[in-house]
Amino acid sequence: MSSANHSLEAQSGFVAFVGAGPGDENLLTLRGADLLRRADVVIADRTLHGAMLRHCRDGAKIVDVGEDGSPAVDAIEEAKAGRTVVRLCPGDPSFFSSVADEISACADAEVEFEIVPGVPPATAVPTYAGIPPASGVAEFRVVDATKVEDWTPHASCEGTLVIYHGLAEAPAIAKALISGGKPDSTPVAVVREGTVTAQHTVVSTLGRLGPDLKRADVSEPAMIVVGDAVGMRDRMSWFETKPLFGWRVLVPRTKEQAKELTEQLRAYGAVPEEVPTISVEPPRTPQQMDRAIKGLINGRYEWVVFTSVNAVKALREKFEEYGLDARAFAGLKIAAVGDATARSLMDFGIRPDLVPTGEQSSEGLLAEWPPYDSLLDPINRVLLPRADIATDTLIAGLTELGWECDDVTAYRTVRAAPPPAPIREAIKSGGFDAVLFTSSSTVRNLIGIAGKPHNVTVIAVIGPQTAKTAQEFGLRVDVMAEKPSVSLLAAALAEYGAKMRQAQLAAGETPRRPSQMRRGARRRAK
Repeated sequence: MSSANHSLEAQSGFVAFVGAGPGDENLLTLRGADLLRRADVVIADRTLHGAMLRHCRDGAKIVDVGEDGSPAVDAIEEAKAGRTVVRLCPGDPSFFSSVADEISACADAEVEFEIVPGVPPATAVPTYAGIPPASGVAEFRVVDATKVEDWTPHASCEGTLVIYHGLAEAPAIAKALISGGKPDSTPVAVVREGTVTAQHTVVSTLGRLGPDLKRADVSEPAMIVVGDAVGMRDRMSWFETKPLFGWRVLVPRTKEQAKELTEQLRAYGAVPEEVPTISVEPPRTPQQMDRAIKGLINGRYEWVVFTSVNAVKALREKFEEYGLDARAFAGLKIAAVGDATARSLMDFGIRPDLVPTGEQSSEGLLAEWPPYDSLLDPINRVLLPRADIATDTLIAGLTELGWECDDVTAYRTVRAAPPPAPIREAIKSGGFDAVLFTSSSTVRNLIGIAGKPHNVTVIAVIGPQTAKTAQEFGLRVDVMAEKPSVSLLAAALAEYGAKMRQAQLAAGETPRRPSQMRRGARRRAK
């Protein structure tokens, strides 16, 4: 039958029932992530747990429960064929879970299995709502409303009562608890879509629960929390009070470029959405890069300057084409603009000699670049592998410092294809709360492929030049980074969101996102 005492490698076929937790992908356990990495087959509901599939190895077979409809049969057949199977389950597989029959089927078929606990929604959802469910109380009770016929015994609960699957009957449950002796003033919270950025909490009392829920128009999935612990929410709410909680933020970059930025935005509570506005393609005349590589090997250059991750990638691909590696840079000095560019070089095995300590731009690099000295520098030539649309600021500055530059087109940037129609509509109708523009070209290209952002959308720009371009297109600039840094831009947007929330609270208003302020949005937001 089970399990945990057996190593995966020693088993010919194996099924692991892994609790995926309450919704937040970061609440997956380490054991769960490890099993996903090892799995040959993963059976999951992509709608619920698609983000967790990033832990799977390349080549793993993914079976979508929503489309398949017979996970137990799939798991048993795959395990009997000698494969390692992970069945991702909502919450905890042993905690009001619907997979008990699947586990029993594996036992009946004499298939080895393991049950990996997940973070139970009963504790996680209230905690994310700022309600400590079992702190300082005499009792913590969890019930499944579909299994309860008489609520009188639960009215005597002296601590926190957490109710699963009770939303449809919530007003009746409240009346039954009052009839059983619970005061009608007892605090109640109903938390919808707990632990994810769509979370919404309605706070009420047993006596007011019916009307309050009707006005809030709450839908499943939702959890009901009853007890004095709900009163601590004002002091302990931490998730829904994040500065950009629930904000849908458009990031006009590719997933690879936007990885760190999107992680930072998620930490602020936002829902980032990447929309590439440019596509990177090889240069039309590759001979220029071929000559530059040969010159680099033959000692033509003293310095090589990389101003973007794409430049590093382009040169690295050329190196691989020639059968070269990082050793070809021996004796050369390397400069990089931006932390991401520097990290990309280090991934290639090259540590930059010069990265601006201040502004990460051509101007910032020039501020720290040494003037040419014929006694110290045997060669006065600099290689600049860059985009076809790069400005001449860096070349002019280096020339003024006495250096000669070979400006080589390493890659071309072309306008990306338009995003899907729902994205275009959201941009133009105010469905996004904010847009982050990281360059003038992202402004021009986004408007070119998707249209102009709605006037309720917060426009955040990385610097003055990008702000000028945005204003030329008739956009109101709301946020600008104090320095040209993607990280500082995200932080500036978070500060803007926090101030906006504080102003709404000070005015006695319920905090609303920018997208909820457009005409008709209040009704649609329900």
